[in-house]
Amino acid sequence: MIKMEEHECEEEEEKDPSFEEFSHPIPWQKIEAEGLDCDYALLFLKEEADNLFRQLEEEVVYSTGEESKVQVFGKVYNIPRKQATYGNAGLTYTYSGVRHLASPWTPTLECIRNAVTDATGRQFNFVLINRYKDGQDHMGEHRDDEKELDPSCPIASVSLGAARDFVFRHRDARGKRSNRRIDPVKLELAHGSLLLMNPPTNTFWYHSLPVRKKVLSPRINLTFRRILEDIAEQSKRSINIKNPD
Repeated sequence: MIKMEEHECEEEEEKDPSFEEFSHPIPWQKIEAEGLDCDYALLFLKEEADNLFRQLEEEVVYSTGEESKVQVFGKVYNIPRKQATYGNAGLTYTYSGVRHLASPWTPTLECIRNAVTDATGRQFNFVLINRYKDGQDHMGEHRDDEKELDPSCPIASVSLGAARDFVFRHRDARGKRSNRRIDPVKLELAHGSLLLMNPPTNTFWYHSLPVRKKVLSPRINLTFRRILEDIAEQSKRSINIKNPD
């Protein structure tokens, strides 16, 4: 378990690019199945995680209007949670038919991003934030496999607030017509934890945050990603052509 002072929000030092697989000495738990490769650790102690949660509640501005909706099979729905996107200037991320423009990093988001980089040796330029007010708010099964994402970079998921169940399901074992029997992988994501979803996890496995009616308190989840800027720009131009002003 890491010490709190190692994650204070200080100016990020220049790092030696020849880092080991994980550059920060925290105890990782390996989670593996067929085509699934994840690493799980407690990144923040409770007091620091509590402070980060409070700071995010003050700083994060959540999406409204079209950016608070999702398109599924041509139909538009309100998402069952609050959502926000932050990152490097000009970055966009398109999923479920909606393009999201990154807001500038806040001090607290930079602090958390730097802690994730220290722990993993990976650089991230974008974060998707989901706020679940209680166990009724949820996330349906999906894969983070959009073309803007760097396929060689893991997705780093930081959880703050209420512990919630997180379920992986193999793509060949979904639905009544599934052709294989592969057990789902179920985790509980704790307050202050970091889940690293390494390639090729999002190719073969869907993940979800199911409804849990007994959970009465909020949770904030931050998924740090690396966006390929050239592909994001191409996607932006394509959407502008289809939807001219």
